[in-house]
Amino acid sequence: MVNQLGEDMKKENKGMTNHFLFDVDGTLTPSRKRIQSEFALWFMYFAQQNPVSLVTGSDNPKTVEQLGVEICKSVNKCYNCNGNDIWENQKNVYTNAWKPSTELIDFLETHLKESEYKTKTGRHIEHRPGMINFSVVGRKADKVQRKDYYYWDMQSDERVNVAEAVNNKFPDVSAVVGGETGIDIISKGKDKRQIVSHFNENEKLFFFGDRMDPDGNDFSLAYAVKERGGVAKQVKNWRETKEILENLQKTGVAN
Repeated sequence: MVNQLGEDMKKENKGMTNHFLFDVDGTLTPSRKRIQSEFALWFMYFAQQNPVSLVTGSDNPKTVEQLGVEICKSVNKCYNCNGNDIWENQKNVYTNAWKPSTELIDFLETHLKESEYKTKTGRHIEHRPGMINFSVVGRKADKVQRKDYYYWDMQSDERVNVAEAVNNKFPDVSAVVGGETGIDIISKGKDKRQIVSHFNENEKLFFFGDRMDPDGNDFSLAYAVKERGGVAKQVKNWRETKEILENLQKTGVAN
C-alpha cells in the first residue's frame, strides 16, 4: 500500500514541487521525548534534500530539545504552537499575540479541581505563543504517569469532553486534543490549517501526523491539505514515518 501511494503521487505530481510537513510528537519522536539518534541523522539528511517544514503544538524551545538545533535549522520553517509562532533558520519571524480570557482560565482551573483523575503533577495550564495547552495530569508528569493518564483518558474520554465543553462555552476559541495528555486551545481559525496559506499552488503538500481523528490537533491541517489536492498520512510512530519516506524515495517522489 505504501509503494502504491508513492506511485500514485508520482503520476499526480508533474510540474509540482513536493513539500513535506511533519507533526513532531508521535510522528518524528515519542511524545515529548527526544528523536531517536539514528533516525535523527537520517531525517536531517532528508530535510537537506527535500522541502520540509515542521508543524507542532509545542513551542520552539521544546522542538529544539526534541529534534536538536541542526534539524531545526535544516528545515524550511518550524511552525510552532500550531502555526502561531514561526521560526526560520532558528530566527523568529512571526508570533501571534493572542491571550486567553480570565473566564477561560477559570473554567479550566475549575475542571482541574473537579476531575476524577487524582494524579496531578503541576503545570497544568501552559501559556505558549498564540495558544495555551491544558493537561489534567500536568506537564511535570513522568513517562509512566503520562502513559497512565493516556490509557485512562482513552476509556473516560475526558479530553474530548473538555475540548467539546470549551468549544461550546467559548465560541471565539478552538480546543482540540493534542499529544498524550494535553488539549490545545487557540483563537478560532488559528489552528494548524492556517499554514496552508503559506504555500503556493505549485507546491504539493504531503502531511504526516498522528492525530488526524476529528478530535485531534492534526485533523484541521490534514483536511486542508487534502482539500487542496495534497496527501495526509496518519502514522503510529516515527518508524512508520521513516518507512513511508523510504518508499517515497524509492518511487522518486522524494529525494
